[in-house]
Amino acid sequence: MKTKPKNIAALFERFATHVTKATGSTTAFACAFCIVLGWALTGPFFDYSETWQLVINTGTTIVTFLMVFLIQKSQNKDSLAIQLKLNELVASHEHASNRLVDIESMTEEEMMIVQKYYQKLSELTKTEIKLQTSHSIEEAHQQHTIKIKKKTVKGKV
Repeated sequence: MKTKPKNIAALFERFATHVTKATGSTTAFACAFCIVLGWALTGPFFDYSETWQLVINTGTTIVTFLMVFLIQKSQNKDSLAIQLKLNELVASHEHASNRLVDIESMTEEEMMIVQKYYQKLSELTKTEIKLQTSHSIEEAHQQHTIKIKKKTVKGKV
């Protein structure tokens, strides 16, 4: 048995979810297409007047204005769900770098710093035979340092 929403925010969330799913359907597109076709076919009867044009302009403007907010609400919820799933994957892997948990709360500038770390990791892994051998930036640096020392020792011996 479904429980009723306890507040307006929960009611709006359910409404937004249903509307975005419905408006993204083939049926919704077909209905919108039929409305535009019907409007276009009535043009000659109204002598393509300004009022006739205003009807479609006003209708589409209102629908677009409202849909922007509904789609954004839906995208925010989907984005949060994806972030939580990714956080769970990062947090559950013992070799993953924990700096990625909750990265979405960082500023863009902070994210660019982390991106530079991963660019460095990418450069280090290009020298590896197996790309999966490095699990974190710190581990990649350690393994790279060990290999350099081994090569140095072999070169001297």
